[in-house]
Amino acid sequence: MLIQHLPLLAGKRIVLASASPRRHQLIQNLGLKVEVIPSTFNETLEKSDFASAGEYAAETALHKAIEVSHSILGAGNGRRPDLVIGADTVVDLDGIILEKPKDDLDAFHMLSSLSGRQHLVYTGVSLVLPSTDDPILGKPPLVCTLWEQTKVEFACLGEATINAYILSGEPLDKAGAYAIQGIGGSFVKSVSGCFFNVVGLPLHRFSVEVDRLVKSGAFA
Repeated sequence: MLIQHLPLLAGKRIVLASASPRRHQLIQNLGLKVEVIPSTFNETLEKSDFASAGEYAAETALHKAIEVSHSILGAGNGRRPDLVIGADTVVDLDGIILEKPKDDLDAFHMLSSLSGRQHLVYTGVSLVLPSTDDPILGKPPLVCTLWEQTKVEFACLGEATINAYILSGEPLDKAGAYAIQGIGGSFVKSVSGCFFNVVGLPLHRFSVEVDRLVKSGAFA
């Protein structure tokens, strides 16, 4: 697992291509030192081009990581990064992808649609190693992209509850308009799968992939 590789990874430049304080904290909790350089990628991929919400989230994560990697390399911004991490979280309700609400009304509609029902949460993760050769292409970058699915069941929410939650301000920068690690956690009846995936990063799957990359010599 990842923990035995922390001495090696402590000497690497690891960049998180996300402004999410939740993802930053989750990665720090693993013992990794990471700097934050948020992606400016405009999330406008055509959802109908993807077979699943997971594939859509993974492709968005890839674009974020590649954009930040190119930005750093193009600007000559200090030492080349050894690893750039991109991530994107979406909610899938009956095949409809819910991202962050545009405004309070959008948040109300999202929460009303999730009320009393099960939905799926997908987080896509892309690990880009800008200085490591892809074994097939014979040149950098080496890219590993994945996604994880978690099933969440909501309690029935009344209009007063939804409105009060929106007034708290918590829903507006969260996929599906709720934060499971915050007040929104009180709406969740059950979770099947990785809890941290709903927060914004599937910790076990992420750790397994980093472990695999280290053992393959990608960080040598």
